Amino acid sequence: MATVATNPSSYVFNHTMIRVKDPQASIKFYTDVLGMKLITKSDFPAGKFTLYFLAYVDQVPESEEEKKKLCFSIPGVLELTHNWGTEDQADFAYANGNKEVGRGFGHIAVLVDDISKACERFEQLNVKFIKRLTDGTMKHIAFIADPDDYWVEIIQNPSTNTQTPI
Repeated sequence: MATVATNPSSYVFNHTMIRVKDPQASIKFYTDVLGMKLITKSDFPAGKFTLYFLAYVDQVPESEEEKKKLCFSIPGVLELTHNWGTEDQADFAYANGNKEVGRGFGHIAVLVDDISKACERFEQLNVKFIKRLTDGTMKHIAFIADPDDYWVEIIQNPSTNTQTPI
């Protein structure tokens, strides 16, 4: 059997996908609350779903081709997948990975410049907290929830403060 040459040290973790019930609520959360930018959106009518790609970028390119190239060439991209019609089902909810049934996926994490001020801002925006800085024994991390109840860990960026999360 011939060996195919590839270099795993050149691999880059690109994106994480989560399913969302109401894409407008989720996009608002990730852009307005967490400061990400929506890079591109792709509808798939045959499969009845839409993909939204968000990331922390300085600017979004103009052309759709450049937007897609950006999405698939940088680390830290969040893909939101919306299966059409779920927004109209009042009792519909995705498993967030943190309940007894469906336990698995845990959370994504976002680095912030000042964790205390970020948490104050989240309070002012009426963001749902899973864990505040004052809760539990780990006083240097917080957890908030997005509209689908996925957990987002909030961490002080160690490059702006010497404290690391663990």
